Amino acid sequence: MPSRRRAFLVILLLLFATAGAVAGSLAVGSLALTPTQLLDALRGGADSGLAGQVLWSLRLPRTFAALACGGLLALAGALMQVLLKNPLADPYVLGVSGGASVGALSALFFGLPLFFLHAGAFAGALLAMLLVFGLAHGDGSWTQTRLLLTGVIVAAGCGAVLTLLLALAPEASLRGMLFWLMGDLSQAPAPWAALVLMLLAVLALLPWARDLNLLTRGELSARSLGVPVEKLRVFIYLLASLLTAVAVNLAGAIGFVGLMVPHLVRLAVGNDQRLLLPASMLAGGTLLVVADTLARSLIAPRQLPVGVLTALIGVPSFLWLLARQSSRSRK
Repeated sequence: MPSRRRAFLVILLLLFATAGAVAGSLAVGSLALTPTQLLDALRGGADSGLAGQVLWSLRLPRTFAALACGGLLALAGALMQVLLKNPLADPYVLGVSGGASVGALSALFFGLPLFFLHAGAFAGALLAMLLVFGLAHGDGSWTQTRLLLTGVIVAAGCGAVLTLLLALAPEASLRGMLFWLMGDLSQAPAPWAALVLMLLAVLALLPWARDLNLLTRGELSARSLGVPVEKLRVFIYLLASLLTAVAVNLAGAIGFVGLMVPHLVRLAVGNDQRLLLPASMLAGGTLLVVADTLARSLIAPRQLPVGVLTALIGVPSFLWLLARQSSRSRK
């Protein structure tokens, strides 16, 4: 009973934090809205004056895009850390982000409409996912090390193509390409499908939580207790890659959310996947909503790429996690 009560309190606290972050994001901006104005605009719809237009046309889609993107990245990060048995793994380690970036920047390079940017990002992510999985699984000797090395190689190749595109890009396209690479929610498509995918992914994962818990304790132990390890690995990899592809398609390459959030949540609530997965989703969404609110308000009317803020938070956090892991290994 105490563990159930604790899980309930953690989820409730994160829900309150998420609601507060969303409310703050909707209220803050060049046109500040009081709580009363915000409620009136929500009730009145897009036709309720300037506040309604700003809220429904700009802030609501962007805020929920940040919520979906952060939740997807954190959920993918938690899955990657189970898959690779490494608390310092993140969604971009297997080259999916690199493939998406190549697809999106190719569309920007050739000056194609916005639709092709998002279509190119999603197609590039899926192609990178299939390439990594096909190469890592080529002779049937699928291992965490083989998958990780293949992902690093594909990511390095994508990085070389990105550098070439940036070097050859016309001046008019260069700024947009750099913003997308640093993470930018100002051009995010409608986030509603991504939100539905995020919720469905959590619901689909919860029945597998016991098997995921056993997998974290070791492959042999999991096999002996009846866990279909190979099928579970493929399921984790494909789902994590899909979540990453959708997140990158929404907002570009935003780093460190998938690395930091699951690990920090794990330190707070433990490694039980029944609690860790939904808690990571809520915490990741909340973090990115807060970061995006700061990105568009710190030096308003100019905007910062949200990936800059997550990196400023993520780099010291990564170093701290790395130092913590090193000190543990020496004991």
